[in-house]
Amino acid sequence: MIEQKKNILIILLSLFSISAFAQQSMPDKQNSEVVTNTEPSFPKGDSELYQYVLYNLNYSEESKKKYIEGEVTISFDVKADSTVSNVHLISGVGYGIDDEVKKIIQNLKFVPAVQNGFSVKMNTMYSFPVKAH
Repeated sequence: MIEQKKNILIILLSLFSISAFAQQSMPDKQNSEVVTNTEPSFPKGDSELYQYVLYNLNYSEESKKKYIEGEVTISFDVKADSTVSNVHLISGVGYGIDDEVKKIIQNLKFVPAVQNGFSVKMNTMYSFPVKAH
């Protein structure tokens, strides 16, 4: 009888151990938490970026005659290698100014976004004030 109780106890402990092991949370690479540590940025800061764009912007003669003012908003990807791609105009002022801003941004290098310690491609958006005179 004592031997039978020992065997039942061993079986119950074994079942409990198997059940506890099955309920452990195992790492799931597919559903791992993604944390953005940093977003893409211009190496010298936003203020320097705005100054660079405004200083290098070539206004058309027509835009100068009409004193065109406003904002050019663009969206673009900063790739893991710091280059820019997929530059898209969100809103602009026309007169060739929008294309000039896109061309300037296309040739710049940015600090890429970092997720989980790795550089990754991420989209960003900027609005640049423009004033032709």
